Amino acid sequence: MVKRSLLDLTNSQLLIQYKNRFPALFELAIQSMDIETFKDNLRSYVHSFHLSGSGGTEKEAVIERILRFIEYDHTEVDELSTGERSSLFTITWLWLFLRSELKEPVSPDLFLDLYHQFELLEQEEPVIPDRGWLKKQMQRWPAGLDPEVQEIRQKNKHRIIEGLIRKIEKRHAPSSKYQFAPGMTREEKYNQVEEWWKSARFHLAMAIKSPTELNAFLGNTLPEETMNTLLRGRKKQMPFFVTPYYLSLLNPYEEGYDDRTIRSYILYSEELVDTYGQIKAWEKEDEVEPGKPNAAGWFLPEGHNIHRRYPEVAILIPDSMGRACGGLCASCQRMYDFQSRRLNFDLEALKPKDTWDLRLRRLMSYFEHDSRLRDILITGGDALMSQNATLRKILDAVYRMAIRKKKANEGRADGEKYTEIQRVRLGSRLLAYLPQRITPELVEILRDFKQKGVSVGIKQFYIQTHFQSPLELTPEAFSAIRAIQEAGWTITNQLVFTVTASRRGHTAKLRQALNSAGVVCYYTFSVKGYQENYAMYAPNSRSLQESREEKVFGYMPMAKREELHQLIRTKQPLWNYLPRFLKENKLLFAGTDRNVLNLPAIGKSMTFVTVGITADGKRVSKFDHDGSRAHSPIIDRMGEVYIVENKSVAAYLRQLREMGESIKEYASIWGYCEGQTEPRFSIYKYPPFDFRPTEEMTNYLTMDS
Repeated sequence: MVKRSLLDLTNSQLLIQYKNRFPALFELAIQSMDIETFKDNLRSYVHSFHLSGSGGTEKEAVIERILRFIEYDHTEVDELSTGERSSLFTITWLWLFLRSELKEPVSPDLFLDLYHQFELLEQEEPVIPDRGWLKKQMQRWPAGLDPEVQEIRQKNKHRIIEGLIRKIEKRHAPSSKYQFAPGMTREEKYNQVEEWWKSARFHLAMAIKSPTELNAFLGNTLPEETMNTLLRGRKKQMPFFVTPYYLSLLNPYEEGYDDRTIRSYILYSEELVDTYGQIKAWEKEDEVEPGKPNAAGWFLPEGHNIHRRYPEVAILIPDSMGRACGGLCASCQRMYDFQSRRLNFDLEALKPKDTWDLRLRRLMSYFEHDSRLRDILITGGDALMSQNATLRKILDAVYRMAIRKKKANEGRADGEKYTEIQRVRLGSRLLAYLPQRITPELVEILRDFKQKGVSVGIKQFYIQTHFQSPLELTPEAFSAIRAIQEAGWTITNQLVFTVTASRRGHTAKLRQALNSAGVVCYYTFSVKGYQENYAMYAPNSRSLQESREEKVFGYMPMAKREELHQLIRTKQPLWNYLPRFLKENKLLFAGTDRNVLNLPAIGKSMTFVTVGITADGKRVSKFDHDGSRAHSPIIDRMGEVYIVENKSVAAYLRQLREMGESIKEYASIWGYCEGQTEPRFSIYKYPPFDFRPTEEMTNYLTMDS
């Protein structure tokens, strides 16, 4: 008889497990005639483990955790992301469950989580990460330069080019640049498309915009269920946009590499389609009413061009093709803006109008006259979707604004001076989605801006990109990365920690692949959002587990971190130096990123404790902000911050199992219930000024407002 996994047990079957595994706990519940008596007895039961065995701080953490569940039982908390009140009955439900008196529909996932917590009370040894084990896990994941991967992609490219020839032959757009001359042979057409393939504009013009077309280009390999989901999304007018280049990275064959991580970025889940049209903005500060401060307390110019949460940095979203992307990521944090049509793929309509020049000057004035802003992140959409002329105009406006801000400080006393612009960032996923966009002309724009920017005190020039998988590190991507680095810009990566990307060794392999190209890792983000991102969400416990059991092999002593800092700052191009540094120091990769959750309105953090579990098994966490950076003072007025996770740990593990993962490899996940935000790597800190800036905050909600 095959033993059933705990993940598959019903409540009645789990109850038998409790009786056999924790007889003292079971008897405790039976003998406690009311919930308050049970809580008192449970406190004594838990405290008794102070005296038993070893386990040190690991065991102490479990004891404190269960005592916290008792403390929060039968209380209500205000959930920040939804604005709703959540009631916690973690221990009450456990008591009723053990007494077989549970009448409410409570998921086995809650009792399974608690089962593992009580197991941890008796665990004697903490988990010790193993480097050899991690290397084996990393070897499971191929990268874009692997010969086997490139061979499949050549087949993909051939199939897609044949499809593009048929598409172009059917087009009736005389204004289109991409047409075949009369009388061209099939071979000549093929060669012509292969030449056009090198152009980003061609891929944007030929982007796949419907599920039916997508399936045709994938050789009609999409399952019927997937097609039905995508077609439902199309009926709801969900945008759909995949370039031929990115489509060529997928593996539509039965054999070959696992492409789930990149495939899940272009294939929408049922939950996303179901909720599209009712998606709420996770970023509360993005909801702006004219004349009123946003959720973070900042007054902003009219329109939706500037997003702001922190005192020192604001996001600029230009009125240009930068409001589009090279593809729509299924887990996009700005899905709310695509839903409202503020972001879209109508590239012609997004070209800047005459009024944009005037608005750009007003937006630069906001940065110029703000007392604390010193960091501008130009994104969208995607900053590099803007045409070269538009991007040059935006960067020139930033440069002139930086000059004016610096000049204005000459008339201010020390202690009253405004912060000057020190950091300029361009947010773009095109290095992964469409590396053909990185042309010599674009590189020259970046090089020219850096040379001018340095002269006015700008010290940090970042392309903030987003590679999701080592499979995206193709020869084309490597060429684009090297070209940008040779222009003197540092490339940093932000990973979204989706279920597929969270598999053991995957993120470690991505870091390694990025480092080999000279890309420095910046953030590993937990997936944001509500029900729309249910399929993509990996619990915070897995993020902590990855950090402490896998990323740990990229940590280095402080002296070596300083050496790496200097190398990144002074050695260009970085792809020449970073791999050598890692090899000399016997590091699998450089763990320079921070695993965090982007909390609505108050910033990024992974400092939290678990205070309870909902009826459907989702953990409820109380968060604190990241104390290592400046925050909006609004956090002092917000009270305690609670977040209910998107799915239970058990549901996450079932997803992994369906993908073929061995759940035994994730066994320690249940113990990760408390987090502490990791220190910021030094290159991501602002350099000091040679003057004392003002403490005044302009454009901010005062206590009297």
